[in-house]
Formats: sequence, structure tokens, C-alpha cells
Amino acid sequence: MLDLMRSVSKAQSMIKKALKPDGFNIGINLERSAGAGITGHIHIHIVPRWQGDTNFMPLIYNTRVIPLSLKELYKKLLHYA
Repeated sequence: MLDLMRSVSKAQSMIKKALKPDGFNIGINLERSAGAGITGHIHIHIVPRWQGDTNFMPLIYNTRVIPLSLKELYKKLLHYA
């Protein structure tokens, strides 16, 4: 678990440097009933947030949280790896 939390911290640091958000939402899903999909699975969401963003995820209003394609974001994050 310590390695997982270190990885989350590293990812958050990279995102902070690359995207300069005002804050973060970090959520952990553990086990099937908590949204992890399968028994024994854990995954973590690291969502950068900015003052004035209007929704948590792009489920409503078709608004993306990060206005970059995944390919562009990947290139940006690699610079801070």
C-alpha cells in the first residue's frame, strides 16, 4: 500500500507541474461494490481541479475536465517523470 501511495504522490506532483491546477480530487475505489469493477481490485482517480470548473467529471454538459487529448497530456506528463 505504501508503494501505491508513493505512486499517487508522484503522479499528483507530475500533474501539478504540467497542468498547474488549483487543487485535486483523489478517490479510491476498492472492490466490486465500490466501483472497482472486479473483486480484489483497487484503483485511484487523481482529478485536477481549477477555480470555476463547473462539474466533477464530463458526465454532464459534455465538458472535459482537462482540455487536452490523452496523447497531448501524456507528452506533457513525460516531461516531469
